[in-house]
Amino acid sequence: MREIVHVQVGQCGNHVGSKFWEVIADEHGIDPTGRFVGNSDLQLERINVYFDEARGGMHSARSVMVDLDPTSADTARGNPFGRLLRPDNFIYGQTGASNNWARGYLTDGMALSDSILDVVRKEAESCDCLQGIQMTHSLGGGTGGGLGTLLLDQIREEYPDRIIASWCVIPSEKASKVVVEPYNAIFSLSHLVENSTETFILDNEALHDICLNTLKLSAGSYPDMNHIISCAMAGVTTCFRFPGQLNADLRKLAVNMIPFPRLHFFIPGFVPLTSRGNQPYRQMTVPELTQQMFDAKNMMAACDPRQGRYLTAAAIFRGRLSTKVVDEQMLNVQVKNSAYFVPWIPNNVKTAMCDIPPRGLKMSATFVGNNTAVVIPFKRILHQFSNMFRRKGFVHWYTGEGMDELEFNEAESNVNDVISEYLEYQDAPATTDRDEELEYEKGFEKKNSKGGKPQAAASGRSK
Repeated sequence: MREIVHVQVGQCGNHVGSKFWEVIADEHGIDPTGRFVGNSDLQLERINVYFDEARGGMHSARSVMVDLDPTSADTARGNPFGRLLRPDNFIYGQTGASNNWARGYLTDGMALSDSILDVVRKEAESCDCLQGIQMTHSLGGGTGGGLGTLLLDQIREEYPDRIIASWCVIPSEKASKVVVEPYNAIFSLSHLVENSTETFILDNEALHDICLNTLKLSAGSYPDMNHIISCAMAGVTTCFRFPGQLNADLRKLAVNMIPFPRLHFFIPGFVPLTSRGNQPYRQMTVPELTQQMFDAKNMMAACDPRQGRYLTAAAIFRGRLSTKVVDEQMLNVQVKNSAYFVPWIPNNVKTAMCDIPPRGLKMSATFVGNNTAVVIPFKRILHQFSNMFRRKGFVHWYTGEGMDELEFNEAESNVNDVISEYLEYQDAPATTDRDEELEYEKGFEKKNSKGGKPQAAASGRSK
């Protein structure tokens, strides 16, 4: 039934994952003890996308909790919905990765990876039809970055035909907390390019701005930011959890969003985002949702999409909406903003619709954009990486865990290649020189064939 196995890695990944299970449990009417307390059969119909049914009508989350430090596991257990998480699926070390990507990927992480894969395998084998595996992690940390990418590599090898979706928090310019973040992030990105099917880029700076400027909260706390991320994560999978008029799933999203295998870095968004004071003055309509959806202020990554171009985009609407109005609005956006969409993909926007809105809202929409502006944070992190590596700063911590200096060069080169590919397709014209050559050749052949027949007829008459 198109199930998903959820894996949360590291402190950041476990905090985002805990909030995600709160949101998903609320949508399906599951209380903190695992019992169904909802008011609609639709909440139970496809509950097995994320939940397993246990003895006595109890439900448990299909989740694997991983960390090299036991503290985040204790925090996850202590959350209100911690009882949904199966105790056997907590796997943690004792030492921590110490913000060192090499420890997470090569030494301490490698020692835990077999036991983690056994749990992932057990969860996957209990599914009727595994849709894919989604992971929440941070790229700037040692566990989320190092162990997270190691698991992605091994899961890709084990399940090459399944969708692997990574929801990753990248280092932000203003909210950096770790000195060696650029190293950890570039190593992680280099592996995500090859081994992730879909990568959703999240940024604490952008989420903090949404909390302060859009929602008008006095302080953007991590629970608030994690809740916004969880709403977007729930929105992406809503079409195969609830009935709708235009369905979509992770595979359909990948097929429509990824023009080339390496260009799979998405900027997510969720609307409506309105402060409590402004809610009485705004009427939620499809045009309003669409306007907010493409607004740069509501993107969850700190990059302005107007500085790049959309290769593709997806809009997943929730609520009782008219398909005609939705189609008109999507066409409107593409016509009015044609300069911000690449010309060589004719219909760039995929639309999906689900009839069931989130709790407390009449309608909502989740946005996913594959925009070339995603290279802006990549370039920023790469610049920081190059500045440190040029002077061999902090390199000894990584080589001491078994890494080679050549791996630094390879990771830098790989991320540079992705940036170049994005920029190449951003400026590509609708027709290539080769297309023009073929058209010219066809026209030339047609002209010659027309000119050849009368000559043959004339020579026949002269005889």
